[in-house]
Amino acid sequence: MTMPDQMAEGLKRVDSSLFIRAISWSLLALLAAFLTNNILELAFDVTTELRFNNPVPVLVYIISIVVAILYTFQTPRRSLRADGEAVHKFNVFLIRSVFWGVFLVGVADVAVAFMRVENLADVFFWEGAGRDFNKPFFVGMYIHIPLLVLGFFLGAVTRTLGFIWLAILIVIAELLIVVSRFVFSYEQAFMGDLVRFWYAALFLLSSAYTLYDEGHVRVDIVFAGMRERSKGITNFVGTLLLGLTTCWVILLVGMNGKQSIINSPIMNFEISQTASIGMFVKYQMAGFLGVFAITMYIQFVSYLMSAWADIKGEPGKRIMQQVGY
Repeated sequence: MTMPDQMAEGLKRVDSSLFIRAISWSLLALLAAFLTNNILELAFDVTTELRFNNPVPVLVYIISIVVAILYTFQTPRRSLRADGEAVHKFNVFLIRSVFWGVFLVGVADVAVAFMRVENLADVFFWEGAGRDFNKPFFVGMYIHIPLLVLGFFLGAVTRTLGFIWLAILIVIAELLIVVSRFVFSYEQAFMGDLVRFWYAALFLLSSAYTLYDEGHVRVDIVFAGMRERSKGITNFVGTLLLGLTTCWVILLVGMNGKQSIINSPIMNFEISQTASIGMFVKYQMAGFLGVFAITMYIQFVSYLMSAWADIKGEPGKRIMQQVGY
């Protein structure tokens, strides 16, 4: 079947579910276009302000949305629940990959900080390594970024989200602080930095999966007694008016231009005032806010599809149960 035939079939079957699928994929396309324009501006210095004499950002948005709509009409028989689950699985891959990156960067940067503080870099590495390890750009570009890329490879070949492991690692890191302080009378700033780094990742990265698993606190005195259709309407409206808008506020404020509160620290590999005896990860902790907004946004789109499927009474609703991470 040719593409025009597929689109014709899709138009014949236009109903609310197909419309919601088109809206949902277009919302994801808007996010992809926004992030693409952000990368073009930060990495390639391409002006992405929306104005008449600057067609690049507009074309990125138009192409992204057109692709999303074409996909929707080429798959008219695909259910909302199937699309929602596919979006969720991609989000899980993204979260899993970032977890691996956070784990690898945490271990590596603590080792680098320890050698920097104890002047051991020149002993174990090349001459001048201690000087290089004091440069945020060097550590970020040649140590952190390769490890973050490796995290995505590990995310593609593993299946665990790692939240339990990250929580255990935080406990171990805190325990090491206690033992080293009271047994060996040794404590450095990088030890506390590691706990904060991993804890921030645990809190922000797990939020999207918690939404999928219905784990967020909900005042459900009224909601619990609703019928499935009423619950679907409530979730649908709440996702549109509260969830997606909150994510866009974070993205627009935090990633709007080179001087924004997320982009600026990342571009400059920003470090804390105690970084000479601590970890060089402050810029990544700013990036966690962006990852939080992106993963929550993707999960909210999946949630939007599931909510409309509940309204339509589409079969295959997932029965909530205790699921291990």
